[in-house]
Amino acid sequence: MKQIFIKTNTQKKWLQTLSEEGTEFSTRSADTDEQSKFPKENIDVLVNLGYTSLPLPQTYGGKGIGIYDMVLFQETIASSDAATGLSIGWHMGVTGELYEKKLWDDSKLAFFAEEVLNGALVNRAVSEAQTGSPTRGGRPGTTAVKKGGKWEISGRKTFTTMSPALTYFLTSAWIEEKQAIGFFLLHKESEGLSIEETWDVISMRGTESHDLVLDRVTVDDSMLMEINEGPRGNKVNGWILHIPACYLGIAQAARDFALRFALEYSPNSIEGTISELPNVQRLLGEMDLELTRCRHFIYNVAEAYDDEARRPYMTNELGAVKYTITNSAIDIVDKAMRIVGAKSLQRQNPLQRYYRDVRAGLHNPPMDDVTILKLAQTAIQKGAN
Repeated sequence: MKQIFIKTNTQKKWLQTLSEEGTEFSTRSADTDEQSKFPKENIDVLVNLGYTSLPLPQTYGGKGIGIYDMVLFQETIASSDAATGLSIGWHMGVTGELYEKKLWDDSKLAFFAEEVLNGALVNRAVSEAQTGSPTRGGRPGTTAVKKGGKWEISGRKTFTTMSPALTYFLTSAWIEEKQAIGFFLLHKESEGLSIEETWDVISMRGTESHDLVLDRVTVDDSMLMEINEGPRGNKVNGWILHIPACYLGIAQAARDFALRFALEYSPNSIEGTISELPNVQRLLGEMDLELTRCRHFIYNVAEAYDDEARRPYMTNELGAVKYTITNSAIDIVDKAMRIVGAKSLQRQNPLQRYYRDVRAGLHNPPMDDVTILKLAQTAIQKGAN
């Protein structure tokens, strides 16, 4: 089914490579989840393959992949291991946005490209317990104060995905003198920077999204990379599609498991396998209908975003994709579990892990209520004109 979305030989080559590596990734998934440990081996493989430098423009030594490419690749990785997919997706999304939008000046972009080419990993550190999701516009409690030509940063960030492997934390902080939010590029070895292992959840356990603790971290003025006067979530950013791509991959994995089970399971109460039962066929058909709908939605929106002539006309499509796919993925995994029955609740069964992991999507940005509200406000605004 996914073959119809492959448009180039480069995509085909990378999908084949990622699928082959994914076979090994999947063998470690249960252990990653059980022990709530970061899938370092998988991430190292991706770095060594050069995958993490793909979003860099060719002028900076990368391949300049677009959103469509990223969605294809991220969906494939997540179908093998969800924690790996979501973790590396944040690096891909942050890096892609930086260079597409040229958020930094040329010298900073050139410096960072070299770092990425040498294996550096990055994620934004923005969430805080007292503000909730930064996309809702809360002001960071983390502060940056100018002292003697340098910045002193203190605060605590939550949900710092991939914290054990990150080289850089692109960290938001409130700058009182500018009445704005600054983003500072903090290296993992910065004095005063530490990771507190607080990640104790039932979903995406392997992402190790611990707290980032900043105790008077001092950096040069050159590490102030961005200044924003409003929430970043209000800007159209196609790179956030790595999020729904991840949950689409999990849904596909659940469907594939349920299908294999249906084709093999033959209780002595029936002739043949349960795949011949009407109720099972209905569930299989409903899952494939949802997957087809989701896949066409995300890839068409990704294609539209990659077209610079169409991009300016986009409003709420990115949020709508995330809303649709996340909720559909939950439904697809639920149907897969209905096919497999009580066996799906056994700890060694991957379906119970898929079920827990897809729930995490509800808490990734943009939130469902924000998406629906924006759709309504757009409709009202257009209707009033």
